[in-house]
Amino acid sequence: MSRVVLAGAGDDLRAAVVAAVDGDVQVLPPGRLPADPARLFELLTDGELPDVLVIGPHAALQEAFALTARLDVQCPGVSVVVFADPTPETWQAAMRAGVRDLLAPTADVGEIHAAVERAGSAAAGRRRVLRPVEETARYTGRVITIASPKGGVGKTTVASNLAVGLTETAPQSTVLVDLDVQFGDVASALGLVPEYTLPDAVHGPANEDTMVLKTFLTQHPSGLYAVCGAESPAAGDTVTGADVTRLLTSLAREFRYVVVDTAPGLSEQTLAALDRATDVVMLSSMDVPGVRGLRKELDVLRELCMIPAGRHVVMNMADPKGGLSVRDVETAIGTGVDVVVPRSPAVPASTNQGVPILAGGRRDPAAKELRRLVARFAATPIVRPSRYRAKHRAAS
Repeated sequence: MSRVVLAGAGDDLRAAVVAAVDGDVQVLPPGRLPADPARLFELLTDGELPDVLVIGPHAALQEAFALTARLDVQCPGVSVVVFADPTPETWQAAMRAGVRDLLAPTADVGEIHAAVERAGSAAAGRRRVLRPVEETARYTGRVITIASPKGGVGKTTVASNLAVGLTETAPQSTVLVDLDVQFGDVASALGLVPEYTLPDAVHGPANEDTMVLKTFLTQHPSGLYAVCGAESPAAGDTVTGADVTRLLTSLAREFRYVVVDTAPGLSEQTLAALDRATDVVMLSSMDVPGVRGLRKELDVLRELCMIPAGRHVVMNMADPKGGLSVRDVETAIGTGVDVVVPRSPAVPASTNQGVPILAGGRRDPAAKELRRLVARFAATPIVRPSRYRAKHRAAS
């Protein structure tokens, strides 16, 4: 029998559902239905999401359908059965929300048993499709780490625009992770007010189940998902490199693209992100300190064998009046430059508004170059990381 959670039910319906599922049911306390899957999960006592959520007539239909719609996107392995008067209008609204079955409040034990069986079978089928065997699912997605030795070069701007651009090419299949654990600005760059942040995503139940992890993500209007930065530096400091490794591995099993915004330099968390990356975007501004720092970082990563096959060098905020040419930069860093994003007043304006320039549909030279960067990933296949352990791991 499927694992069942019951909400919004009176004593009579509770007894009928318990009888229908042979007692294998957890009953949520009375009160308003949780507004989102993460809140629902917090009410569960055993740390696992159900196969079937049964919502009784004591819950408001609008709340039931709103929660079902979110579950359908974030936790598609959970099927929902709702008790309500099965009018044509209610059936139509239920189908749009993703409700698996609609039962009249007067349904008997046999009808409840049959509905839960159908819903449980559907949930099991979807889970088999959505959660492949771990051995064959490793690195199914592309992990793109944005790195730079110095701050102030536009990592968050590039990361957020890249993620939004990839979401346009593959809706609902991109997640952006803010790994600047102390002072991350992804939420601000996307105009988001997250309920859950990076520490929530790497600690507790979200760390143990990828289906649960998806309920702790914040969704952008574009369809992009985000793991936003910690609320304080102290909270961010609780996130370790091992936490980052587990998080990125889990997200790569669920998303086609995992874009990672990192802190300046080579912190423990950034090294973990580079260790799991299929691609790295090395970013620098076109000034002498930035270019020298980039050269040093590239040298260190080469020594550690941590530059993946997918390497992309981006010069940001390029200005022909700055005294450096692209050829000068390429000579200094010993490799080619792939994308040159010109300085544009539209970029800081979009950042201050919390609307990435690629989401605003603007025709701007910077937007054009950022789309060229997006195209480098959207048009090319995934390159799997090699099996050897990076030198910095083996030596630890």
